[in-house]
Amino acid sequence: MPEIPDEQKKSTRVQNRRVHMANERTFLAWIRTSLGIMAFGFVVEKFALFVRQISYYIEQTGMPKGPKPPPSSGYSSVLGIFLVGLGALAGLLAFIRYKKVERQIDEDTYHPSMILNSMLMVSVLVIGIFLIFYLIQSI
Repeated sequence: MPEIPDEQKKSTRVQNRRVHMANERTFLAWIRTSLGIMAFGFVVEKFALFVRQISYYIEQTGMPKGPKPPPSSGYSSVLGIFLVGLGALAGLLAFIRYKKVERQIDEDTYHPSMILNSMLMVSVLVIGIFLIFYLIQSI
């Protein structure tokens, strides 16, 4: 096996370092995305709790009654919990993908994978459709 010159070895190490750093930036972007999804889920769930508490307070204090709001079906709590779980799952999958790509870079066998991207896109689409129906129902 022919020996690789030192200059070429150094160039390969620098190139791999850059690729590893790009992989890490991608991982951190996925982590930011998962944190954003979890934060949104937390806000949705806490807003549902806030609405329930305000409704209870209005009923208990005998405040002037206007038109009674429609009863809440409780979907926002379920959606909030689902979003927190989805965010946590996205973070876990991002870490698994990061380690897999790191190993592929070291072995020079990198193959792009669309699984994480596809799962997130389908999840966002399903949540968007659910929110549209939920908002139409509450009109």
